[in-house]
Amino acid sequence: MSSEASGPASSELEDCPGDSTIVNTANDIAIRVTNLSKCYQIYDSPRDRLKQFVVPKFQQLTRQQSKQYFREFWALQNVSFEVKKGKTIGIIGRNGSGKSTLLQIICGTLTPTCGTVETNGRIAALLELGAGFNFEFTGRENVYMNGALLGLSKQEIDIRFDEIAAFADIGQFIEQPVKTYSSGMIVRLAFAVAVNVEPQILIVDEALSVGDELFQRKCFSRIETIKNSGATILFVSHSASMINQLCDEAILLDHGNLLQQATPRSVTKYYHQLIFAKADQENDVIESIKEGDSDGRDVISENISNEVPIGDYIEGLEVASPLRYQGYGGEVVSFELQDINGIKVNMVATGFTGLVKLVVRFDQAFKDVVFGFHLKSISGLEVAGLSYPRPQESLVEVLAGDTMEVFWKINMSLVAGTYFFTFGVRSISDGKFIDRIVDGAIVKVTEKENSTAYGVFDISHQESSWIRKV
Repeated sequence: MSSEASGPASSELEDCPGDSTIVNTANDIAIRVTNLSKCYQIYDSPRDRLKQFVVPKFQQLTRQQSKQYFREFWALQNVSFEVKKGKTIGIIGRNGSGKSTLLQIICGTLTPTCGTVETNGRIAALLELGAGFNFEFTGRENVYMNGALLGLSKQEIDIRFDEIAAFADIGQFIEQPVKTYSSGMIVRLAFAVAVNVEPQILIVDEALSVGDELFQRKCFSRIETIKNSGATILFVSHSASMINQLCDEAILLDHGNLLQQATPRSVTKYYHQLIFAKADQENDVIESIKEGDSDGRDVISENISNEVPIGDYIEGLEVASPLRYQGYGGEVVSFELQDINGIKVNMVATGFTGLVKLVVRFDQAFKDVVFGFHLKSISGLEVAGLSYPRPQESLVEVLAGDTMEVFWKINMSLVAGTYFFTFGVRSISDGKFIDRIVDGAIVKVTEKENSTAYGVFDISHQESSWIRKV
């Protein structure tokens, strides 16, 4: 059985207020979205689509009660927000939340079921890969075609063409049909056109993840230039660090509903709460997000620019089923990252100083125990690791029934991202792990505001580690 989506549902839907229009506004608002909704007709098979086209008309003629052969899917439901000129707004949400649908309606490539979109200024959009390109045309021909669609004359495109070609940097391929391009080359050319037509509103939908790192850096540098010139930017990404870095405000969408519009750090915190929520807690999390922080203050860390960044704890930000290699003679009781005051945290800013605490209970005696942990990125790159005791120090001796707490004081100048802790304890003479848990804890690192940190990481003991029997 197949599942097919059709265009917008009937305009006679009673719970869909407002007009289905896209108009221009002439004030300090660049984009105004009012009660925007989009409904698709979902058919279980092509046969049902044919029935929906034929049967209701026949039933109307015979005055029979009409039957519906499709299911309604609301990609957006009564979404309203405003974007002031010169602002950069990030849109974040889980897959299927309606982000791309929203952008397509704002760009005018998709018709809303109801509601209004008001825009003020020339819009340049970088949506899905290859959108707006004719794959039979050459790169040069597509530049002129896309420029014309954006309102530029041939003479204006002539003036900009060399700059567009240099930015795309695809060499002689610009004279070849686009169907011969790699996905990275298509993105290069599309972005080069979008950012070189001097847009008043720039809309980017996650497309930059396709390019290589050097090109991504060039793109984000150009976005920053466009932002500084006073243009309005609408930026969709799954990367919380990108939202925090680039945007003045952020919007959280979920299942077609706008849950929150606030500061980027506040919204990305709610986003993490949502994606890490357990299935039976999801509705409660959504309700708490709707009710939270109406003033838009930064709930993650109001003092994020202080000398020592603070952390926060997000419920549900945990590994559901970590891999455990349990050996013998003892057990890891707990492991956690704490702030300097001993409060448990799992979201911190770059430069965070805090404690790593490992608690182990022993069922038998050991004369040569070593405790340790290491930190990995999402891709599996091992970025840091520490052990206790240090190589030059005596190994730890424990008795059966002992419980040991091990502390490391660390400074986490990590690049923004998600990291996973692996931790455990082993006996040196046996060469075996007494207990080990792989990817047993998560920490989210966000960019510190006004940070001067650079590189990959900077994590150290700072000459502060200790152990005690409890």
